Amino acid sequence: MSTVIPNSKAASTSSSSVYASNHDAATLRTHEWRTVANSAAYLIPYLKPDMKILDVGCGPGSITIDLARYVPDGYVIGVEYASKPLTAARLLAEKKQVTNVQFAVADALDLKEYADNTFDVVHAHQVLQHVPDPVRALREMRRVVRPGGLLALRESATMGWYPRLKGLDQWYDIYRKVGKGLGGNPDPGSYIHVWAQEAGFGREDITCSAGTWCFSAPDERKWWSDIWAERVLAASYVEKAEQGGYCTREDLSRIASTWKAWGEDKDGWFTITHGEIICRK
Repeated sequence: MSTVIPNSKAASTSSSSVYASNHDAATLRTHEWRTVANSAAYLIPYLKPDMKILDVGCGPGSITIDLARYVPDGYVIGVEYASKPLTAARLLAEKKQVTNVQFAVADALDLKEYADNTFDVVHAHQVLQHVPDPVRALREMRRVVRPGGLLALRESATMGWYPRLKGLDQWYDIYRKVGKGLGGNPDPGSYIHVWAQEAGFGREDITCSAGTWCFSAPDERKWWSDIWAERVLAASYVEKAEQGGYCTREDLSRIASTWKAWGEDKDGWFTITHGEIICRK
């Protein structure tokens, strides 16, 4: 049985994102790796086949399309502030023959395309850290969730690595400074439940958990190190880092080399801890 997905109103949003990476090729490859299993497993127990889901900040759509498989009698709409990654998302859905999914441009701070109380679940993965007003975004997400529905959020909280290379320490320092300088909130996973309360959820309506990514096997290290060696030299990131006065291109070139060296270390380990919350409206 085919699923009819309601069309959103025509969107003409201007970007409210403060995203440092600007959807460069390496960043999109990072995001395409994400699935429900490795990035939203905490949500799986709550999913039902007929749910209507909004995936905010969907990027190239890998989680969005995966969510659609969990709701075969429902549908998922993935939204992103820019159209650039949505081309890849639509192509991926076509390739995987997932038809109960749709992608559209929409602003997390003003989801005006969608009416109050529309969705059973609103989901966002590593989005709030790139939004200048995360509490306002949460209020908008809460608005479009139906009474009794869920808001599911996951944000990075901490990063750790071995060996403790000076270049990676410098990378993390610059990463945080660039994010904060643009108006973002790097690694907010340990306090997203506080934002949720400010957005109108009661503390008793919020369930907290934590999840991790770990890159340590040889193929994992190579993939992660190659991605980051490329990401730190992406033109948009270099421009923002230099204009902010946080480093030079030469600094970033040395950091890229350090990422390569870490990837070649047989004892290399990199982990990201995420804060996760399920909020019931």
